[in-house]
Amino acid sequence: MSFEIKKIGTYKLLYVMAVDNEYGTHLEKLFTPLFTGVGPVEAAISLSKELEKLRAKNNLPDIVISLGSAGSARLEQTEIYQAKSISYRDMDASPLGFTKGVTPFLDHQVDIKMKLQINEIKSASLSTGANVISGKAYKGIDADMVDMESFALLRTCQVFNIAMIALRGISDGKEQLNHIDDWTQYLHIIDEKLARTVSIVENKIVEMI
Repeated sequence: MSFEIKKIGTYKLLYVMAVDNEYGTHLEKLFTPLFTGVGPVEAAISLSKELEKLRAKNNLPDIVISLGSAGSARLEQTEIYQAKSISYRDMDASPLGFTKGVTPFLDHQVDIKMKLQINEIKSASLSTGANVISGKAYKGIDADMVDMESFALLRTCQVFNIAMIALRGISDGKEQLNHIDDWTQYLHIIDEKLARTVSIVENKIVEMI
């Protein structure tokens, strides 16, 4: 599926999702996203490749909006949250004296604060990594919710000097995951709520014009 750059007034938006499992009938009415694939490596490769193509055409987006599901043992199931900060739980160079979560020789905090925030949307901290978190593993996570792509997308956007918003619906986390159905069972509800949240974001962008 090819993606679109959506124009809201003078602003160009690129919607990004990992997989089409999270792209339901409600979101389909609003935009056609770039699907990156699962995990930080695929997310960074896919978004970087497409942004470079868009830059060559002088058509870079002003804002990348990342949408999808997330896990959480703290937050309300099926509710939508925007990331107020994003961290990278896979990065650990602490044996060399670097702070856990900080990429060596890069100047960034463990929790990178999101510059663009929508006041009308609940916010929460987000941890990205290449593993699915479930059950007792949440005790080792110092963030409200977890996903597998957002940090990679944020770093890519920073390289291209593009603003980013990350919206996540809580699909799992209250119980141990045992099968893919444990993740997908609420995605249709999250799809509908994400669509309402996208409308809020786009209305706020209109107000910015």
